[in-house]
Amino acid sequence: MAVRGAVPEVIWARPERTGRGPRPAYTRDDIAAAAVRIADAEGLDAVSMRHVAAELGCGTMSLYNYVPRKEDLYELMVDAAGAEHELWEPSGDWRADMRRVARQTRELMRRHPWLPRLMSPVYGFSPNALRYLEHCLACLDPLEERYGTKLELIAMLNGMVTTYVRNELDTAERVRALPWSEDEENAVRIAYLGSRLAAGAYPRMAAAFTEDAGPIDLEAVFERAVERVIGAFAPGGPS
Repeated sequence: MAVRGAVPEVIWARPERTGRGPRPAYTRDDIAAAAVRIADAEGLDAVSMRHVAAELGCGTMSLYNYVPRKEDLYELMVDAAGAEHELWEPSGDWRADMRRVARQTRELMRRHPWLPRLMSPVYGFSPNALRYLEHCLACLDPLEERYGTKLELIAMLNGMVTTYVRNELDTAERVRALPWSEDEENAVRIAYLGSRLAAGAYPRMAAAFTEDAGPIDLEAVFERAVERVIGAFAPGGPS
């Protein structure tokens, strides 16, 4: 267990096992997989050292021999999810490759709804995160910009996708919690909004809703958001 006040050590800097003593009963991959199973089934708040230990069939205190801190457990989880990124041979069209990266990241976060909560630069340099970043930079080879600018593009795209997916998940969670149907909820809110706009106090909002009457195509919104991020870095894009 980590000592309070001690400088924390990056989990990846610790050897998974020393050359002495018996072979450990579990690997980091085993521990990460158990934690991911719990989070996928019950949510991130259900992940605890005690719960993961029970999933593995070991004592809670013995788990600390493998994972000193809960933050380390989270980092193992993020890295395990990162292993699911498909890494392909860059096509030579960096825009197409970054669109593919964005779509894949969105699907990954949908498979693991807890992942957006853990997306942080703190966990940004695990082995699979480094493989992912190197892959993205390879996809961006045709873009004539400094590596620092390319990393900004990757960060902005990931940030947009993370925010978008988190909003999707939060909306879906709120809808599930409603004591009535989503259609009933929407009908009430649309009627209220219509009454406010009809009063004439918000002419620009009224014009906006008149232009875009009908259901919102969320897939198209996502694609436009991706294009706008990419476009900001394309030659001739916004400075």
